[in-house]
Amino acid sequence: MPSSNIDSDLTHGSLRGQFLLAMPGMEDPRFKQTVALLVEHSNEGAMGIVVNAPSKVHWKEVFEQLSLQDSSQRGGEAVLLGGPISPEQGFVLHGAGIQFDSTTEINAEISLTASKDILESLAGGHGPDDVLLALGYAGWEPGQLEQELVDNAWLTLPAEPEILFATPIEKRWQNAAARHGINLSGLGSQTGHA
Repeated sequence: MPSSNIDSDLTHGSLRGQFLLAMPGMEDPRFKQTVALLVEHSNEGAMGIVVNAPSKVHWKEVFEQLSLQDSSQRGGEAVLLGGPISPEQGFVLHGAGIQFDSTTEINAEISLTASKDILESLAGGHGPDDVLLALGYAGWEPGQLEQELVDNAWLTLPAEPEILFATPIEKRWQNAAARHGINLSGLGSQTGHA
């Protein structure tokens, strides 16, 4: 994770723990129809993990690369493309309540761990049940995300574990909005924030 003070929230309020849903008019092809979970948002910028972009890499390949014996039954699951920055860095989003070396609580229900110990635990068939593994992250410089929000590039919604852990990857964008009564196909680039 980039070094910053996670607790230095913006004076107008941090969006940490919120979903960013790309608006239908999103011009950046890397983020078209994406859902990102904001894991950090302060005066120093923002960091998010894209949670609906599967890669061609599977958990078993990550376990093999780390020389871990896979007893997880997760081996065939896709690893997510968490964003274009540091694609070699792994991030595990998981249910809150279990701690590893680098666990950070994102909100009351979702945590993020970027240390190898969680992968060792998961490979051994232990650890949290609700998990996503992503490679890389999306980052915004100070003021950049705020400007993108003003420009209606993103819709902000409360992050929900059900969308992260119980909704098929290809349905997360639509379902996250639908849970709040929003039909994304009916939105243009002129609407704002929920």
